[in-house]
Amino acid sequence: MIGSAQSRPNVLTDTQQLARDSGSILVRKIWLPKAVYDLLPVFYIVSGIAALLATLYISEWFWVLPHYLLFAAACLHLGGMILRRRRRRQPDA
Repeated sequence: MIGSAQSRPNVLTDTQQLARDSGSILVRKIWLPKAVYDLLPVFYIVSGIAALLATLYISEWFWVLPHYLLFAAACLHLGGMILRRRRRRQPDA
């Protein structure tokens, strides 16, 4: 049996064409389960706070301390940015 599911050419949006051409994971859209999507900023913020608290237990200046601080700053920034964007997009009803 021969099907005709692909009878007309696909029309891609600019984003889809960019993702297909570049092949980079950074421009591809992903779909997350609702629970993961809702908890993502909380995970970032908790990870950042945990990394900051972990630096208190490092007794000497090890090479890992700046990495903990950088990771903590990046996680807190990402968590805050995601929360701000989600609150901004909510309707005022």
